Order: sequence, then C-alpha cells, then structure tokens
Amino acid sequence: MSNLLSKEHSPYLLQHAENPVDWRPWSPAVFEEAKRLQRPVFLSIGYSTCHWCHVMARESFEDQEVAQVINADFLPVKVDREERPDVDGVYMAACLAMNGSGGWPLTALLTPDQKPFWVSTYLPKAQLLRLLRQAALLWRNDRKKALSAGEDLTLYLRQGTDPQDSIPSRELVRRAAALFSHGFDARWGGFGPAPKFPSPHNLIFLLRYAHYTGDDHGQEMALKTLDAMYRGGLFDHVGGGFSRYSTDNRWLVPHFEKMLYDNALLALAYTEAFQITRRPVYGEVARRTLDYMLRELSGPQGGFCCGQDADSEGTEGKYYTFTVRELVQLLGPSHAERFCQWYGVTPEGNFEGKSIPNLLSQAAFDREPAEIAALRERVYAYRLGRTPLHRDDKVLTAWNGLALAALARAGSAMGDPRYWDSARQTADFLNKALTQADRRLLARWQDGNAAHPGKLEDYAFYAYGLLELYHATFDPACLSRATELASFLLEFFFDREHGGFYPYSSDGEQLLTRTKEAYDGAIPSGNSVSGLVLSRLARLTGEECWHNAAQKQLSWLAGAAKDHPAGHSFATLVFLEELWPSAELVVAARETPGELRSFLREAICPGLTVLVKTPESIHTLSPLAPFTKSYPIPALGARYYLCRNGACSQPVDSVSKLRSLMRP
Repeated sequence: MSNLLSKEHSPYLLQHAENPVDWRPWSPAVFEEAKRLQRPVFLSIGYSTCHWCHVMARESFEDQEVAQVINADFLPVKVDREERPDVDGVYMAACLAMNGSGGWPLTALLTPDQKPFWVSTYLPKAQLLRLLRQAALLWRNDRKKALSAGEDLTLYLRQGTDPQDSIPSRELVRRAAALFSHGFDARWGGFGPAPKFPSPHNLIFLLRYAHYTGDDHGQEMALKTLDAMYRGGLFDHVGGGFSRYSTDNRWLVPHFEKMLYDNALLALAYTEAFQITRRPVYGEVARRTLDYMLRELSGPQGGFCCGQDADSEGTEGKYYTFTVRELVQLLGPSHAERFCQWYGVTPEGNFEGKSIPNLLSQAAFDREPAEIAALRERVYAYRLGRTPLHRDDKVLTAWNGLALAALARAGSAMGDPRYWDSARQTADFLNKALTQADRRLLARWQDGNAAHPGKLEDYAFYAYGLLELYHATFDPACLSRATELASFLLEFFFDREHGGFYPYSSDGEQLLTRTKEAYDGAIPSGNSVSGLVLSRLARLTGEECWHNAAQKQLSWLAGAAKDHPAGHSFATLVFLEELWPSAELVVAARETPGELRSFLREAICPGLTVLVKTPESIHTLSPLAPFTKSYPIPALGARYYLCRNGACSQPVDSVSKLRSLMRP
C-alpha cells in the first residue's frame, strides 16, 4: 500500500513514513473510512524526540510481520502529540483510566466511532503481535464485546464534572507552599525521588510566594533546586540549555533530549531568581539557556523549533559525553587537566565509561573564570563536529508563546536588547506564519506549511508572551494583540456558565470528550495561563469585561486546585497577584523614559502592572484602556500615576519620587 503521509505532515509523522505500515494522519475522513470498512483503528501517539517511540517504530512498525497484521485488520493512524494535544489529551485520559499510568508512545485500539476499547503505552514486538491478533479475532467473532468496552470507557471519561467554584484564598496558596515543603529533597533539591523533572513553574511560584509572604523557606527551596539543576548534568555546561529530566536524585544523569518549553520556562525561573537575588550566576544561566535556544532551536524562517533528540548515532547521550583522553588531545595536557578538574571529567567516567560535565564537586561561585569560559568554547566548537542531533523542526504556537515570554522578561531584567529583538521577531513570525486572515491562530508551522486550528494553549501562551513583551517594550500593538487573543478565548473556548476553558474551540473538530484541564504538567495548564492573562488584562485596562471573566475563571481554578494546590502552581501564582498587595502604574510622557526601564530592571515588584501613554501610543491605548484618556501628557518630562490596593497617590514627576511611593 502507498503511505498516505506527505510532506505537509510533522517530522514525527514522517520519520518512519517509509516503513510498511500504511499510516494515515488523524482526520474525520479516516473514521468515515473505518465505518465504511467496519474496521477498528490502530492509533499510535508520540513525538519526534521520544526515545521509546523510535524504539517501538524500529522493533515493530518497520517489521513486515507486524505491518501485515496492522494493515490487514486495522486502519493505522499516527498522531504527533505536540501538534494535536487535544487528541493526545483524550486518549491519554483513557490510558490513565484503564491502567493508572500513561506515557508515550501511546497505543490504542478504537472503534470506528473513536471510542477506545484498549489502551496502553510501549509494547515489545511479541506483545504487540499477540494483542493485534487477539483484538482482530475479538472484532471478527465477538464485536459487541469490543464495542461495549468502548462505550463503557467513553461513558466514564465523559462523566468528569466541573469542580465546584471556590473563592481563591490565602490559605489555599499557603497549603500549596506547605505541600512543596513536605516533598522537598533538602539534600539535592527538587521534590520527590528520581526521576526528577524541573517543573520551573513550581519554582517561580515558590520565589513569588517568598516575596509576597516573607517566607524564606519558599525561596530556599527554589534556590536550592535551581542551584542543583544547574550544577548537575541536567544543564549542558558545554553548549547551554537544559535536558528534559534527571534520572537520578542529584541531577547528574539526564534523559538527554532538550525541549523548547523546558528551556523557555527555566529561563524564566532563573531570570526571576536573578531579579530577586541579584546573583550573577542566575543571570548567566538564563542567558546561556536563551542563547542555546537562539543558536540551536531558531528556525530558518523564524520562530523556535520544538527540540533536539537524546540520541546520537543510535546511542543516548553520546553527543554530550567526553573522555579525558579526547580532551587532552583537544586542549593539551595542562588545559585539559584544568577543564576536567572544573567539570568533573574523570578516567572512570560517570556515564557508561564517559563523563557528563558537571559542577557537583565544585565550590559555589557567582562568575565563571574567564579561562574556563574560553576552554568551554573550544570544547563546544569541537563537539559541533560530532554527528548532529536530530532536531524536531516543527514550530508550535504555544511553545513559542513561552519562548516569547522568557525572551521579553530576560531583556527587561538584564537590559539586553538582543532578547527584545528576538522576542519581537518571534511575535512577528507568529503573526505572519501562524495567524489566519480572520486573526485566529493555527497551532503548527513546518517547512512552509501551517496547520491545525489553534488550541487553548496556543491562545493563552501567546497572549501571555505578548503581555510580557508589552511590559518590556511598551509597544501598544502587543497589548492590542493580547486583548484580541483573549477575546477569542472567551468567544470560542470559555464555559460562561461554569467557568474554565475547553481544550479546543466550539466551532472546531469535536472529539470524543471536551474535558477541561487545570492540572499543571511539564508545562502550566492552559486554564491557569488564561487566568493570568485575564487577571492582568483586568488590571491593565480597567475594563469590567476582563474583570468579570477573570473572577469567574479564578473561582473555577480555586475549585479545581482545592484538593491538591501544589499540582496547580501556576494558578496559585495568579492567586498571589490577586490576593496580596499589587500596584498599577500609568506613565504619561512624550516618550518612554529611560529611567523607567532602569527602575523596572532594578526593582523587585512582581505585582506591578505598567501602562505607558505617549503621543505615539495614545490612539492604540485609549480604546484598550479608556481610563487613560484622562491622563494628560506633559509638555516636558514624565508624570507617574501610581495606585496601590485601590488607592491612588498624587502623581510625581521622577522615578526617585516613585521609589518613595513604592516603599511599604
């Protein structure tokens, strides 16, 4: 049979497209064909940098015997979870319900009505063949049993009910912090046993919680974890950027794949730590993480690609590890000795006879010695000569929204225009390549082709990134586009009766279930980020429509988080901004004052929203925030209008006076 995947599909779908399985992409037409042929569907969900997805492909999908069984008795469908998170969400929920755990590759057998009657994850060839033959026999001889199992599981999945609305409270936020404290690894940092995941949004919450409440333990947990992740092998000390997770307790041996979303969120976390502590090492880690993204994940036409594979020449970690001997040959004996001593490279190694560079035995420091930095650059140049890592070159709108937020925040915190410029370029790419004529979003761009209607995360994360970019540049076009995206969220995704946002739009393809998700996973939930966007728009614009929507959404989030608030850290981050003292600043001036940028770079004020009104921005800003019409622009200098907790101060004309007003 001819394979139905073409170049318009993602790298994951194409990586094994030449194998003998007659893969189809997910589409309603496939299920119409399944109904016509009365065949079950064999569904495989994975992603390009998934090690076990490739293992299963090599073991089974490239095997003629397996392919023959699949093609003869099933309609095989392959889905990239990164560009179809809606499809993945439905069947991962089924996998969790059936097995109590999930993961990728996800393997499912579906009825022609999309209902799952069997779901699992990775299966070795012999197991998969046994399953396929038994399922085919069941379908031929006792189809009612398979259909009944699909009906039962679907009914269970559809029984999910909305959480009962609750009022966000300080007690809920404190319980989240207490739960993190209970699971904290005081020796190595992080939470719980290995494998350890970075979960940067948890660390940002703890840093903000410490700032708002004065609870030093929250900051200690966050900084201990940030220090440990950077010092271990999770951080790529040679080339910058972070791997996916650590396989051990001390963050030494990672699973070596690198993902855009991890690095964007970690850059945000280290930038936050730098702003709070002013320790140069945190700023340096944030810079090296963002520079990795710019250098190795930037797409040729704009935007950021998804990530890099863990394997090189079929061996995980081979690209990243070194021996003493090869470093001596590269650097010479004396320089190699210095490099190996600094980065813990030893003759016996720490990973399969080789060494992952790390700083676990190194004393704490704030600045890397210039000699080490120079040697590191030479080792990086040498490493570039190795077999390149596979790069998943999809550009996802949602993940680029996170990258946009990280670049904008770092540019503001460090005063580095490179990051502002890259943030603007990212926003421009999303506006041109992933925006339709009606201004709505598409989810994925690859090789000149944009596809799939935007999902909740696409709108929420992109709007969040634009709000961060507005705070960095005060370009009113960013605020205008963020407002437009939030309007689409309310129109097509929001449950106005109960609160909460659905994962895909009301006018899009309707899947088996449309369950709202609030729990944070590797990335914050779309519902939590939507709550932040609505909350900030309410304070920036003063408009009642945003305030009402924000209150409805935060009540829904509070209800969702009440049983396990630590699993909803991004929502509790929004609660911090809502429940603790906040401030709103309007600056009226002929142009954005340079001293304002310096003030925002130096001050620690996470609850502050800022609007800048100039002759250039007035026509865009006034419709978005009508209250600013009454703020006159002075002929000279600037006027600073500060409101705190519902009370406004007399305007002042300098940042030094503004600092006095900002003091507790």
